[in-house]
Amino acid sequence: MKDELVERIENNPKYDELVSKKNSLGIKLGIFVLVMFYAYILTIAFNKEILATKIGDGVTTIAFPIALAILIISFLTTLVYVKKANGEFEDLINDIKDDVKDVM
Repeated sequence: MKDELVERIENNPKYDELVSKKNSLGIKLGIFVLVMFYAYILTIAFNKEILATKIGDGVTTIAFPIALAILIISFLTTLVYVKKANGEFEDLINDIKDDVKDVM
């Protein structure tokens, strides 16, 4: 019975759609965040004078708002994934469950 359930789920076209969409979104968001982080790190490594530029008369440098922006953007990309997972992906999962509930 368990093998039949797994086979029906794997043969469901909505399962392929779910896996494809989840992987695609995860890869795109992951690459976006990694590029952003590594660009910041590479800037520190090869041209730290840019990030050491002071803002105003205080001791704050331009690195602080850039790092804060990176954190906020990373948080927002997580929100994008969670919103998709709880909306579109959850709908697909429920459709798959409905299609195989006679086996369960």
